[in-house]
Amino acid sequence: MTHSHVAHLKKEMVPYEKSNIKTSIKQILNTILPVVLLWIAAYASLSVSYWLTLPIAIVASGFVIRTFIIFHDCCHQSFFKSRRANDILGTITGVLTLVPYQQWKNSHSIHHATSSNLDKRGVGDMWVMTVDEYIAAPLMQRIAYRIYRNPIVMLGLGPIFIFVLTYRFNRKGAKRKERMNTYLTNILIVALYALLCWAIGWQAFLLVQVPIIFVSGMLGIWLFYVQHQFEDSYFEHEDEWSYVLAAVEGSSYYKLPKLLQWMTGNIGFHHVHHLSPKVPNYLLEQAHNDTPPLQHATTITLRTSLQSLRFRLWDEERKTFVSFKQIKHLLKNPAAEAVKPVKNRRPSVQGK
Repeated sequence: MTHSHVAHLKKEMVPYEKSNIKTSIKQILNTILPVVLLWIAAYASLSVSYWLTLPIAIVASGFVIRTFIIFHDCCHQSFFKSRRANDILGTITGVLTLVPYQQWKNSHSIHHATSSNLDKRGVGDMWVMTVDEYIAAPLMQRIAYRIYRNPIVMLGLGPIFIFVLTYRFNRKGAKRKERMNTYLTNILIVALYALLCWAIGWQAFLLVQVPIIFVSGMLGIWLFYVQHQFEDSYFEHEDEWSYVLAAVEGSSYYKLPKLLQWMTGNIGFHHVHHLSPKVPNYLLEQAHNDTPPLQHATTITLRTSLQSLRFRLWDEERKTFVSFKQIKHLLKNPAAEAVKPVKNRRPSVQGK
């Protein structure tokens, strides 16, 4: 892709980088209000049967995901034109989703600036090792990596570890504004939870809130994982890394059924979002449909996305993710030939 192609593709996103106040307010109403109403319904259903409460809580967790997408847009200053409005709403939705606004905003900005860059991993992304790194790593590091990449750990323990524990503390070297926002978020969460426990009792509170936190956290981790961990993704070292290629080839188009697409705030159009974070979530689909080069991005579905669970390591030589099983022979004989090449590779965005 030439510099002129890159400039042209980024220029094509400009018309979509404009929020609409009416659409944004409408989205607040059809997202946060249902969270409140479904929470009340889940609590009321406790007097009937917990088997009725759980389905309601699962639906509520879907709206929490949608709330997080609003939070996410605020972090990119794309939900409102006003920075102050984005910061206020971002902090409020951060309380509802258990994520400190300034902390996540800063780390996520680094993620966008370094996504798929092998020389700048470690902030705002998932732990990815290359085949060569894994083979050369000490035994304990390989064990830690295998535990980290285990679906049960990632999707089972991950939601509790990340959303309940990790986000309660400031990052090392965080500036005062970020630290204060984390403290404020924690205080507001404690105040809200204490009020609810006082009003309905801590047992009822936990019966409703725990499944909502767990399911929404699990789905959030899954969305982040699957949108970058697919077979023919894009990873390069700094000297060959391209922001546009990282966006379009290193982020997938997660084609979901319309209801799930709506519930997840169009975040499945992740390639569009990475190319232009200023595009609000409600314009991502239009930007994708109106821009033919973006339609070359890897498309995955609910069914095919499950295959990503076996992708563990990035093979730099063949530019693809591989499983632990595929490199097992290399651990026994590091000098052996690398994993077999993958067939049916997708076309590059460069072939527009």
